[in-house]
Amino acid sequence: MTTRWADNDAYGHVNNTVYYEWFDSAVNAWMVEQGMLHIAQGDPIALVAETRCTYAEPLEFPQRVEVGLSVAKLGRSSIRYRIGIFAEGSDSAAAEGEFVHVVVDRATRRPADIPVAWREKLARIS
Repeated sequence: MTTRWADNDAYGHVNNTVYYEWFDSAVNAWMVEQGMLHIAQGDPIALVAETRCTYAEPLEFPQRVEVGLSVAKLGRSSIRYRIGIFAEGSDSAAAEGEFVHVVVDRATRRPADIPVAWREKLARIS
């Protein structure tokens, strides 16, 4: 991913809210690539239940960033992802966070079991 002109705040670094956009984009892009998320008609769907982020180093425009994604915990209907945001080529994370999805029935929005096919794909990044 790349930082955008509008990402910098008055302090000259990427604003904290942008990291949450990167989290959401990284998780959902991975799910789409894996054939798990079908935005318009998929069932079940995954809704965000929790996010958190710890910042270690500032990022700024213009800069490329790399996002690392893994599954920290897999429940019956929830997925806790660990995410690292890195300046391109850096070995240390500029920010680390967690992002929790709850898998729900599209119509009722009630928790649903994570499909077996999803579990197999999620296990690959655990």
